[in-house]
Amino acid sequence: MTRGKFITFEGTEGVGKSTQVKLLADYLKKTGQPYLLTREPGGEAIAESIRKIILDAKNTSMCDEAEALLYAASRAQLVKNVILPALEEGKTVICDRYVHSSVVYQCYGRGLSEKFVLDINAFALENCPDVAFKRKGGADKTDRVEQSGEQFFDRVAFGYSKIKEKDEKVLTIVPLGEREETSQTIINALKERGLIK
Repeated sequence: MTRGKFITFEGTEGVGKSTQVKLLADYLKKTGQPYLLTREPGGEAIAESIRKIILDAKNTSMCDEAEALLYAASRAQLVKNVILPALEEGKTVICDRYVHSSVVYQCYGRGLSEKFVLDINAFALENCPDVAFKRKGGADKTDRVEQSGEQFFDRVAFGYSKIKEKDEKVLTIVPLGEREETSQTIINALKERGLIK
């Protein structure tokens, strides 16, 4: 059996990433391509419990290092129990966020070293492939990360631009027009790269 493909969607808050993830999943379902849709942090029971701790707005005293370690723990759980088995079954795995989010949010956003963030994620990454608030109507007051402020998210956006410069596998899609138009652009780009049919 052919190993499945791993596709991640990254981006700052409010760009429509989660909507596009669902539209791609709809396309794969409609065309009969086996897939698994998941998210980070979360995607399975223990990882979802970790997600609640990370995002809980009551946890304002969480230090940056603990936040990064919790993201890595959630990722390790998801990769081992969900992503790798699905890839072995030949499914296309679509993940709403992955390690690039840790790099931009924890390194560029929080100021932690890239070596630290990549080192703590090494277990999750070992056997797995590499890989705006106005629009949303404001930050989610129950989400601790979304309360980080405009300067934090400016650093996050800059971090994504730096990742694009370093990684030729990263494909940038600018969400213009209707969401269906953006979805078709994504589908066409993934077809060109041989990731989907």
